[in-house]
Amino acid sequence: MRLLLVEDDDHVAAALSAVLAKHGFQVVHARNGEEALRAVLPDSHPDKPPFGVVLLDLGLPDQDGYQVCGKLRTLTSTPVIMVTARSDVRSRIHGLNLGADDYVVKPYDTGELLARIHAVSRRTGPGEETGQHPVPGDALRLGPVVIELSTRQVTVDGSAVPLTRKEFDLLALLAQRPGVVFRREQIISEVWRTSWEGTGRTLEVHVASLRSKLRMPALIETVRGVGYRLVAPGAA
Repeated sequence: MRLLLVEDDDHVAAALSAVLAKHGFQVVHARNGEEALRAVLPDSHPDKPPFGVVLLDLGLPDQDGYQVCGKLRTLTSTPVIMVTARSDVRSRIHGLNLGADDYVVKPYDTGELLARIHAVSRRTGPGEETGQHPVPGDALRLGPVVIELSTRQVTVDGSAVPLTRKEFDLLALLAQRPGVVFRREQIISEVWRTSWEGTGRTLEVHVASLRSKLRMPALIETVRGVGYRLVAPGAA
C-alpha cells in the first residue's frame, strides 16, 4: 500500500518511514501542506496507484494541518489519520468534522499506529476513490433524518450532512435497529472490524461528532457501562 506521510521533521519522518517500510508500506514523504496537496492530485503520479492512507501531522510550517485536511477532502476520499500532540476532545471533534477518519495523539505506540492504519484502510472499498459506494439497501427514515444506504448520504430536514466513512457506518448500524442497545465491543467489531481495545476512545469521539453534525444530541443515547442506542425522534 502507498502511504503519504505529511511530517515537517525529517528525523521523525525517516524513523517512521523505516518502520512503515518494514511492514510493507511504500511511503511518500511530504514536508508541508503544499507538498501534500500536490502529491494527491491524480496527475501527480499517473503511473502509480492512489494512496491508501494519509498520515497528517497538524504542526506544519506553511499552513495549519486542519486546513490541509479540509483541502485534502476536496481532492480525494483517501482515509486521513491526524497525528498530533493535541489531545483534547474539542480538537479531535474538529478534526473529524473536517473529514479525518481517525486521530492519533503523540506520543503513540507504533503498534497502535499500525493498527489504526490497517483499520481505516479496511474500510476503503475498491469503488470509493471514484465516488461509487456499493452498499445496498433502502433509505432509513427516522423523523427528520434520512439515511440513504445506497449512496451513503444523510440529510436532516432535507439538508445534506457530510459525514466521514466511519461516522456514516456508525450511524447506519445504530439506525438499522432503533431502540436496541449496541455494546461497545459490538460496534467496534462491526464498524472498525477489530477487537483492539484502544479503539474505544475513538468510538466516543465519533459519537460526539455525530451528535454535533446532526444537531440532535438526544438521537444517540449513551447506555452507561454498556454502549449506545439510537432513539428515534418522537419515541417515548
